[in-house]
Amino acid sequence: MGALNQTRVTEFIFLGLTDNWVLQTVFFTAFTATYMLTLWGNVLIVLIIVLTPRLHTPMYFFLSNLSFIDICHSSVTVPKMLEGLLLERKTISYDNCITQLFFLHLFACAEIFLLTIMAYDRYVAICTPLHYPAVMNMRVCVQLVFALWLGGTIHSLVQTFLTIRLPYCGPNIIDSYFCDVPSVIKLACTDTYLTGMLIVSNSGTISLTCFLALVTSYTVILVSLRKQSAEGRRKALSTCSTHFMVVALFFGPCIFIYTRPDTSFSIDKVVSVFYTVITPLLNPLIYTFRNEEVKSAMKQFRQRQIFS
Repeated sequence: MGALNQTRVTEFIFLGLTDNWVLQTVFFTAFTATYMLTLWGNVLIVLIIVLTPRLHTPMYFFLSNLSFIDICHSSVTVPKMLEGLLLERKTISYDNCITQLFFLHLFACAEIFLLTIMAYDRYVAICTPLHYPAVMNMRVCVQLVFALWLGGTIHSLVQTFLTIRLPYCGPNIIDSYFCDVPSVIKLACTDTYLTGMLIVSNSGTISLTCFLALVTSYTVILVSLRKQSAEGRRKALSTCSTHFMVVALFFGPCIFIYTRPDTSFSIDKVVSVFYTVITPLLNPLIYTFRNEEVKSAMKQFRQRQIFS
């Protein structure tokens, strides 16, 4: 009770990526360009899928949702990070910190579930193609997307509740550039061991379970490809390798950050930058350069824009 009676923290101070002004200028320029390309690339993918009738299929419906999530995910942390690179004192209010934390976990969890659904979609399409139209119709796809947002919301509410129930009365310095559960609960003026284990169990279980489901799906797909024709194998491998690249880029940092106990490594900030800044940009690049249908639709979209 003594801790609870102390002055409550009203703001947190970020240490940011670096206190070197030269590096801050370089990072600001590079990450601003990265963020703008992320927005442009993902918005373009959504527009192309919406405006191209032949892409109105489950796979591209999920891809457009992935692009939307990537826009939201990067927008939770990057603008605040860019602001911090311009300011000597990098602060965020307690309420804004909790809001950032909530939406970070909402969009991250939604992306984990979506990537798992996309793997299941490819499994059905490749392993049971005759049943695909019945199993993965648009009604089912909409229900799955609704379910992933519901699951992400529940997960994020749990993480947020476990964070705000702790008393914060100082210190208030976060060794990062955004608010996340592990970095915030370290500042609580009470024992956080049990809370930390609950948080790791929650996030870690979701990350590992979905990752194992993904690996299982792709393993079954690879085994089933032996029965496919050479052209069928080539097309399936191209699609699945694209998906698996995105999975590895997203799940690697998630598993590194959220499946270990309350310990810090010097590489944590690098992993966080990759997870929050780089990956949302790589997704549209990977899908654009490795997907012939998307490239063809983009070419037609450019031609329509030129002639109009």
